[in-house]
Amino acid sequence: MFQELENKVVVITGAGSGIGKSFAENFGKAKAKVVLNYRSDRHLDELEELKNTIQSAGGQAIAVQGDVSVEEDVKHLVQSAVETFGTIDIMINNAGFEKPIPTHEMSLDEWQKVIDINLTGAFIGSREAINQFLKEDKKGVIINTSSVHDTIPWPNYVNYAASKGGMKLMMETMSMEYAQYGIRINNISPGAIVTEHTKEKFSDPKTREETLEMIPAREIGEAQDVANVALFLASDLASYIHGTTLYVDGGMTNYPAFMGGKG
Repeated sequence: MFQELENKVVVITGAGSGIGKSFAENFGKAKAKVVLNYRSDRHLDELEELKNTIQSAGGQAIAVQGDVSVEEDVKHLVQSAVETFGTIDIMINNAGFEKPIPTHEMSLDEWQKVIDINLTGAFIGSREAINQFLKEDKKGVIINTSSVHDTIPWPNYVNYAASKGGMKLMMETMSMEYAQYGIRINNISPGAIVTEHTKEKFSDPKTREETLEMIPAREIGEAQDVANVALFLASDLASYIHGTTLYVDGGMTNYPAFMGGKG
């Protein structure tokens, strides 16, 4: 379906697990050249398996270790893509981190860690991709993995919500600045998604039901649902989409508490 993605060079941060892994698998099926960024050595076995999966599907893959909150690591990531595959076509800023902490107990270091990974990491990745696109005079694509919490407040996650809210306006500003060069920059904002990180949480009947009450569609999404949107945004089908956030949330952002209310 996405034949134009064949041989495109796709850089994915946080590709070792979760939604990032699903992105990588699906671009591999589209026979793209996938650059898998990972932070921790604990993902090495999964990454080797992921590389084999991509190559078996007809794509190509390399893995590059790096912390997205470190400027030199992100520069090295993009440079590695260019040195290996000659260019970069699609940058997916997917790496993220969250941990619940009441705001009044949150240290500055705990605040800064989430901002550095989620927001600053996406800024550096976007900036480096834009520089490469401009250098090559290329109509490249940038996709950021955001969250419904760029819109919905989330108590005990003030750093996370701030990072995703900032990412939304960052993306819109960058898009306005670089759309004239044919560079498309958009966000995907997932809601409740089952991954290896959330599977245990959503398997608890009480937690699952509480979550479903927040979702008009009454179902929890899969990583594949988010990957489908990434493929679309990276493809020619989305050639006129600039500066947009696509919510993959089963309607979570549509005030589901009003479903049973009296108007």
